[in-house]
Amino acid sequence: MKKVKRKIINIDEELCTGCGDCVPSCPEQALQIVETPLGPKARLVGEFFCDGLGACLGACPTGALTVTEEEVEPYDEVATVERIKEKAPEMLETHLKHIKEHGAESIKHHEHHAAKEKHTCPSAKVMQWTEEEDESKTQTRRSKSQLRQWPVQIYLVPPIAPYLKNADLLIIADCVPFTYANLHQDFIKDKVVLVGCPKFDDAEAYTEKISQIIKTAGPKSIIVVHMEVPCCSGLANIVRQAIEQTGSKIPFSDITISIKGEVLK
Repeated sequence: MKKVKRKIINIDEELCTGCGDCVPSCPEQALQIVETPLGPKARLVGEFFCDGLGACLGACPTGALTVTEEEVEPYDEVATVERIKEKAPEMLETHLKHIKEHGAESIKHHEHHAAKEKHTCPSAKVMQWTEEEDESKTQTRRSKSQLRQWPVQIYLVPPIAPYLKNADLLIIADCVPFTYANLHQDFIKDKVVLVGCPKFDDAEAYTEKISQIIKTAGPKSIIVVHMEVPCCSGLANIVRQAIEQTGSKIPFSDITISIKGEVLK
């Protein structure tokens, strides 16, 4: 394929820690984390998947991502849309909106100036809030959400998120909320929540992300809540491994929920 001079994402190997925060922030799904002799690093899946608009820039906590002009493969919108449909169909609207905002010519000439502290992808925007307790509503409190931060997916939560600092972490398998009816009042209240699936997601990426959170944020404790099915117990093993890798003495609890929604001993 004949190469052209255009804008494309450049990854600084020395600054990249392989945290993976950039991956979900790329609507085009053009980034991936790979193992290298220097450890996990971000890589372009293919030059023609990167539109060079820099939606991922604000997601990198170390500033390893920049937009540069290089001789590379031309951007392929058709192939990119097909990849998004296959890998992350929920990101298609975000991609199309981004392209529309910058125009067709911007794929070649646009210089993206996203603020370093902001995530372009709405699903990865870090948020935190509080709510005052109303004693008069104690009887209906169980119907209200106890969640006080966003995002919650393990892949999306950056280790530098302020709400992680010295927090009590609750790491939940994503099937638990469908079985345990009183999850918010019994477990989520006063906790910072991370959600994932040890069966279908990348266990090594989870271990790395949780290790970074432990090292960066220094949480006070970690509670893992998972289903009784064998594959789901892998979430507890992932957290144990992350704790061991960091050499942390952080208090750790492992809670199992039955498929009928009961807490098992």
